[in-house]
Amino acid sequence: MKKICFITGSRAEYGLLKNLMRSVRKKKNYKLQLIVSCMHLSKKFGNTINEIKIDGFKINIKVNLNINADKPNDICKYVGIGIKKFSDAYSKLRPNYIALLGDRFEIFAAATAALIHNIPIIHFHGGELTESSIDDAFRHSITKMSTYHFVANKIYHKRVEQLGENPNNIFNVGGLGVDSIKKTNFLNKKDIEKKLKFKFLQKNLLITYHPETLSKKETKKGIENLLKSLKNLKNTRLIFTSSNADTYGDYINKKIKTFVKNNKNANFFYSLGSVIYYSCLKYIDAVIGNSSSGIAEVPTFKKFTINIGNRQKGRLKAKSVLDCSTNLHDIKKCLRFIYLPQSKKILKNTINLYGNGNATNKILNNLHDLIKKRKNLPKKFFDIKI
Repeated sequence: MKKICFITGSRAEYGLLKNLMRSVRKKKNYKLQLIVSCMHLSKKFGNTINEIKIDGFKINIKVNLNINADKPNDICKYVGIGIKKFSDAYSKLRPNYIALLGDRFEIFAAATAALIHNIPIIHFHGGELTESSIDDAFRHSITKMSTYHFVANKIYHKRVEQLGENPNNIFNVGGLGVDSIKKTNFLNKKDIEKKLKFKFLQKNLLITYHPETLSKKETKKGIENLLKSLKNLKNTRLIFTSSNADTYGDYINKKIKTFVKNNKNANFFYSLGSVIYYSCLKYIDAVIGNSSSGIAEVPTFKKFTINIGNRQKGRLKAKSVLDCSTNLHDIKKCLRFIYLPQSKKILKNTINLYGNGNATNKILNNLHDLIKKRKNLPKKFFDIKI
């Protein structure tokens, strides 16, 4: 029996991983281990560890980074603490494999500790780009530390290979978000309203805005102009979710909370949880902000995404994703566009570039073969022939 240890530090990546974790738990040849860290353990971000418990997962170890600030020096401290605590966790659990997704600083810390412990890493959603975020460098670094790669598109497959990874260990399985959507039992409108304690209005928007960690100026400009563009909208429910524990994230959350306090049509939630979040996507008109979910998951619902700024620059985007700058005029222009009658044609023809689902089965089938054939050899740099 092989012990596969999953790492989760945020609501977003947990929502993508949980169906895969359930499937691994059912397999006789695998033993699921789970380490929960970072934002899950913070009251400031909604104590989302409770969602994991409600879903019935056994949490083997909590790696608490004591997240309470968002300056660059603080993030560096959390990475250092993370490496030490993940190392201690691996020494105790002794997993055969580490499974992790994405590009956040706590995932980078978990990967670094696994590399030093010589534990093979299974990485999901590598090869993607977010050019205005330090996560870009974290993601590519994690790719170099990982042994097996499950990517969401053939272009991402090529990029991971370009980083020197053996194509025999790279698999295009599609996005785990699409997979999660296909397996979600959606709530109806009345149930959502009851749980969230609001009423949907004639128009409805879901807003998630995160920092552009390479530009403090653009981060401030983006959230300020976004809130200005929403201020005078009539008959519109505004559903905000919090920013991540990234550099300058506190600034964004403070601005949003002040806005919500002064606007009765606005609501703020630290975390909706994946079921309520996906259910909301059925009843809103568009997602606004700069979340990766707006790129990789929202197109499946054939709804618009207004993608503000450069945080997601470089990712593959469906036609329903409207890129705009952080300028107030551009944001307002996109808000008007999504309600034009002719705009509906775009949604009708939208295709999600992150696949049609079934990623979990593809991952498990390939993983079974890889683990069966694995030899304890050092990973080599794969040179592209010129």
